Amino acid sequence: MPAITASMVAALRAKTDAPMMECKKALTEADGDMERAEEILRVKLGNKAGKASARVTAEGVVAASVAPEAGALVEVNCETDFVAKNDDFLAFVNGVAALVAERAPADLAALAALPLAQAGFGPTVEDVRKGLVGKIGENISVRRFERYAGGAKLAHYVHGTRIGVIVEYDGDAVAAKDVAMHVAAMKPAALSAAAVPADLVDKERKIAAEKAAESGKPAEIVAKMVEGAVQKYLKEVSLLDQAFVKAADGKQTVGAMLKDKATTVKGFTLYVVGEGIEKRADDFAAEVAAQMAAARTS
Repeated sequence: MPAITASMVAALRAKTDAPMMECKKALTEADGDMERAEEILRVKLGNKAGKASARVTAEGVVAASVAPEAGALVEVNCETDFVAKNDDFLAFVNGVAALVAERAPADLAALAALPLAQAGFGPTVEDVRKGLVGKIGENISVRRFERYAGGAKLAHYVHGTRIGVIVEYDGDAVAAKDVAMHVAAMKPAALSAAAVPADLVDKERKIAAEKAAESGKPAEIVAKMVEGAVQKYLKEVSLLDQAFVKAADGKQTVGAMLKDKATTVKGFTLYVVGEGIEKRADDFAAEVAAQMAAARTS
């Protein structure tokens, strides 16, 4: 059996982007045959995807795809911000966003079954996802999407790759774009006070009640303090009631700006990468040490 050199491993890794140890194992199994080793890696990608599926994906990318007839916002996650900059990963995210806009999948399962071919993988979105998991060496998950259609006017804004917004509107396109940027900056919870989720209002009311109770004031005063705090909160998290970020006087609300521009916002979607996902606290030095130890014993 020919010796498996570091240069051979590096060459296979450069060709496939597979993890270094997987490349070494494949070359060993293939008796140094580079083409056979690549085939072995391709066969193992599915298993590799399965092993990675339990790992937390709190990094990733938000992407938008907007055309005259429809638009979509998607979030696709990975494990590290390094992979979030990988060209294959970014191509996958953009491909998924375009598919959502064009094909209107009912849910994530339907999206996974849509046709897609990329980087030698396919013929479905799920097949490409699994292939990239093996090639890149990290778990990848399509977390969520939102689609707009039916002739709605859409404005969108993506801040870097981590924050994305789509706004459905009637009226002035510039005003709608400004609203999309405002949403990305101020992160409102809902379009209006009436639309703020009940669980958020209940949570704020509970906090306000606890604070007011500490004042020692009469019950009727406490009740007014609680209601005042809740109303203040609703204005802070409701898009139309927020002070517009580009307001010259620093006071004009988004609702007032839209009225001046004869524009109506019907709804919006805001995605922030990893929002609500519990990130793991990895000891990076320990992980590197473990990989080096594994390499010495293999």
